This record gives sequence, C-alpha cells and structure tokens, in this order.
Amino acid sequence: MFVVVISFPPIKAGKDVEFREWFALTNKEFADFKGFIRRRLLKPFGEGHYAAIVEFESQDAFKAMHSSPAHDKAGERVKPLFDGNPTPHFYEVLIG
Repeated sequence: MFVVVISFPPIKAGKDVEFREWFALTNKEFADFKGFIRRRLLKPFGEGHYAAIVEFESQDAFKAMHSSPAHDKAGERVKPLFDGNPTPHFYEVLIG
C-alpha cells in the first residue's frame, strides 16, 4: 500500500468550513480513481494545522490520480484557502 501524509499550511481566516467542504467533495471525486482506498482529514489537538492521510493500492495508482485534470482542478479550488503550500510525505506500508 502507498500512503501520503499531507501537512497542510494554515487555513486563511474565515475559510475553515470551506476547506472542510472542499476536502469532503474531493474525497468523493478521488474515490472514482482505480486503486484509491481512502483519504482522511486530521485536526490537531491544540495548536497546529490540518493533515491528511491518503491511501492508494500502489504508487502508480496515486500518480495517475495526482497527474489527472481532476486533481489539478481540485488544487486550483483549494489554493486560495491556504496561507502557504501543503507538504506531502510519501510512505510504503511494510507492516499493517
């Protein structure tokens, strides 16, 4: 399994609900991609910023979604909500 942990930058003031709605909508859109397993939004306890866990059957399946027009469009919609850029970290599941 291929996993991406995304550290999101701060969400601009007043845009939190819109960001959560975007995440829920794009979960539905990305679920149509072959190899998609799930995508979860994480909220920190106390201080910090949102993170996400994205799971695909393989790195190739993730790359197909990530290079798609749907992913580009989703990125264009969310970019104005951020104060910075997301940081992805890539993993392969070894035990689990």
